[in-house]
Parts: sequence; C-alpha cells; structure tokens
Amino acid sequence: MSQTAALIDALKRQLKMAGLTYAHVAAHLGLSEASVKRQFSRQSFDLKTLEAVCGLAGLELYELAAAAEQAQRPLHCLSEAQERELVAEPKLALAAVCALNHWTLERIVATYRLSEAECVGLLLRLDRLGMIQLMPGNRIRLRIARDFTWLPGGPIQRFFRDRIQTDFLSADFEQDGELLRFQHAMLTPEAARRLQQRLSRLLREFSELHEECKDAAPETRHGTSLLLALRSWEPAAFATLRR
Repeated sequence: MSQTAALIDALKRQLKMAGLTYAHVAAHLGLSEASVKRQFSRQSFDLKTLEAVCGLAGLELYELAAAAEQAQRPLHCLSEAQERELVAEPKLALAAVCALNHWTLERIVATYRLSEAECVGLLLRLDRLGMIQLMPGNRIRLRIARDFTWLPGGPIQRFFRDRIQTDFLSADFEQDGELLRFQHAMLTPEAARRLQQRLSRLLREFSELHEECKDAAPETRHGTSLLLALRSWEPAAFATLRR
C-alpha cells in the first residue's frame, strides 16, 4: 500500500470512529458531497484540504501519520491495559474472539444478541485497539501477526483459566472430536525441554490449521479449543505423605 493510500485509509477510519460522514466533510469544506467522495476515491487531497479534514476529526497531521503507520504494522500482542479493557466487557471479548475466528459482522449479529449498530461499535473499539481494521461495508480485516499471543499470565489468560475448570473441563470428552488424556512420566530436564519443543510445534500446527480453514463454509467450521499443560507436579495427597 502506498503512503498516500495508507493516509487516506487512516483518515477514513478516524472519521468513522468520530461518527463523521462524507456529508459532514463536505459541509466543513464547503464542497458537494459528490466532490468529497471523488477526492477520497481518487486520493487527490492537497495538503491544505487534508489538514482541514483532520481538523474536523480532531486530529493533527502528525497524529494521522502515526495512525497510518501503526495500521501497517501487524500486532504481536496487546498491552495489559488493553487486555483488561477486553475482559471488562464480555460483549467486547466476544467480538474479539469472533473477529480472530474470521467471522463476518453478519454472522456475529445472526448468532448473538447484538444489534448491527452495537456490533459495529464493538468492532470500532477493536479497530482502536489495533486488532482489526474495519473496512468499507463493515468488512473485518485482521491486523495481527501470525505469532500473535495473549500476555502470559495476563488478563485474557486469567479470564479463560478461571473458566477452564468450571466450563471447559466439565464435559465427559466422549463425543466425536473430543479427547482428554492425562499421562505421567519421570523425565530428565533435557527430555522435558524436548517435549516442550514438540508441544510448541503442535501449537503452531494448530494455528496453521486455523488459517487453512478460514475460507471454508461457515457451517463447516466449529469452535475448537486445545488445552496443553506441562509442569513438574505431585498431587497434594501424595506430597502430604512424604517423609
């Protein structure tokens, strides 16, 4: 994407987040709405006009440039404050999970008790967090890196960890596609490291399969969760019997 295109895309996002339309821009510039649409389409703003539109959105030019630059960088993780914002509101966390799973706005609204306007508002907040880019027609484009991860021990991991025992592990794991195994072994530190490496490869493969399936028909894709845990451990009931 050219620098000009990146700036105009960033300006569109900022106007949308501010609730401003082409009609508002046209009135601010003293032009017709059709003329403004042409300038956006052709990316033909001069610097003075660009500065005026930024002023309407409450932006300085350098802030627009920073927003455009940020939009070009894939996101590797959120800050702790950003993760706290997600978990503080279940609907926002839901929208984030749906977006990461390549759901469309239409599917989110059809599946959950969210109005289209409410869902758009949630997606705009995810846009501000840098997780997605809300495109024309409310299309969702992910802005996360392939190695995107939640903060170790952060708000998101704590949110899901608190629900694993009471929700995820409450099933009998006897249905098709379900699997639960617990195994114990005596390993050397070197063997444990080798096992960790293999588990890491499995997680990468899990993420790759997620990407491979994103273009499949929605009705053929199902939310699938994988839990891996590894640590040196002895049941408390055994530990109390130690000499």
